[in-house]
Amino acid sequence: MKLIVAALAATALIAVPASAKERRKSIRAHVDASQVLVADLSGGGEVLTYSTLGAGIDASIHTRRVEVQLSYQYEHRFDYQKNVADTDTHSGLARAAVRVAPGFTVEGGALATRARTDIRGDAPGNLAGNVRNISQVYSAYAGPTFNTGDGPASISAAYRFGYNKVEAPDIPAIDPSQPPVDVYDSSTSHLAQVRAGVKAGTILPVGVSVAGTWQREQASQLNQTYDGKFGRADAVLPVGAGLAVVGGVGYEKIEISQKDALRDTSGAIVRDGAGRFVTDPASPQRIAYETDGLFWDAGVLYKPSSRFMLEARVGRRYDSMSYTGSLQWQMSRRSALQVGVYDSVESFGRQLIDDLSSLPTSFTTPNSPFGNAYNGCVFGNGSGAGGCLTNTLGSIASANYRARGVTGVLALNAGPTTMGFGAGYANRRYLVPAGSSALAGTSDETYYAQFFASQALDSRSAISGNAYVNYFLSGVANAPGVLGAGASGSYSRSFGALSASASVGVSTFDVEGGVNGTNAQALFGLRYGF
Repeated sequence: MKLIVAALAATALIAVPASAKERRKSIRAHVDASQVLVADLSGGGEVLTYSTLGAGIDASIHTRRVEVQLSYQYEHRFDYQKNVADTDTHSGLARAAVRVAPGFTVEGGALATRARTDIRGDAPGNLAGNVRNISQVYSAYAGPTFNTGDGPASISAAYRFGYNKVEAPDIPAIDPSQPPVDVYDSSTSHLAQVRAGVKAGTILPVGVSVAGTWQREQASQLNQTYDGKFGRADAVLPVGAGLAVVGGVGYEKIEISQKDALRDTSGAIVRDGAGRFVTDPASPQRIAYETDGLFWDAGVLYKPSSRFMLEARVGRRYDSMSYTGSLQWQMSRRSALQVGVYDSVESFGRQLIDDLSSLPTSFTTPNSPFGNAYNGCVFGNGSGAGGCLTNTLGSIASANYRARGVTGVLALNAGPTTMGFGAGYANRRYLVPAGSSALAGTSDETYYAQFFASQALDSRSAISGNAYVNYFLSGVANAPGVLGAGASGSYSRSFGALSASASVGVSTFDVEGGVNGTNAQALFGLRYGF
């Protein structure tokens, strides 16, 4: 992962002339040391202490041709009483867009974070101490885009390659008597798109466009394959100042297939040492989902200025009614609101790549003293409000699913004050062959909200805070609802190259009818930047 992140930044630096590199550039590496205390408030009374050593880099390059931001942190934990596992963690986000030539841009992104493995298990938010049901996640994508500009007629094309990797959880949290659910491993994906169109009033009173898309993903678990081909035509009819009626019709062919899991003589699924299902080599490729036919949608588009756009559509797709929409409002140069309503066939890997590619190239680096950076909402620090990853990272799923939900993000940046709020709802209906696993015929739901604020007190010191609440509900038989919530606050002060920070936090989770836990955390850390 460190090589992927470094390569993104290096590509951006190499791809542009020297005259363009110096307009706005900040690159700062650092080393960190901290002491952490975790106290169990649930009745056990256990107190854990451990030390951490880490290193990282924060880089930002914004010029006429280059938009790059990178934030990465590596941490190793040392426990002297052997009560906390000595572990390595990686946390980081990189986004880059490099305009190689007029109309031709190379984009990329990379993510390292930790996320919940099973939606039925513990929901820790502040990840200090020993945490169960958490896996290390890596994701990256890159590809070129081409467009002819914003003239009366336009042509655009894009290609994207994506890769995802999830490590098995160190400490599982599911009762062995519960039905087994597969553990995600890795996937690769390809996405190619082309579009051509003319604006309203050029050839016809109506603006028209045609587009085609091909996407393919190969997941390592159970030889899972997704293949989707799409074509559609759209029309835009202006009816007033900034208001238009929009509609489209298309054809799609989607096929999702996988092999069966190996079963022992008793009929139980065979799992390897990491908890992943073992593929039955004698199994044929079974169809998990397929559709082949037409779809349509229609709605309204309101765009009174370049800073505000609202679109809402209703249609029929995937053999049922479908509702989508978006709101984008750039309230000022550094503050924005964004809301999206979505409905699509996804997988954990494809949806995470989509979420990552939608994040802005200028974002607020979160103060995350207890290790929960980049597994929730990411707030923009310029053009664009940001986005929430919780709809995907709320729990890791190894199967494909129909994803429906809504996500909203508000980013407010005004001088020394930065605030962000994100919230949403996500529903996943799983698409697996009948009888293949406990997910067959089930769906799950995620509700989430997060608030972040930071205030510079003077040129050397600042305070920040973060609060979240999540609720998860699985459709697997006898699965409990799981609530997670927490908050943390930090004070930091700089003494030149050396800075110090003090943080406190509290987090809780409750598995209905099962375990629950509430912890208090405290941290004192030192950072040396160079």
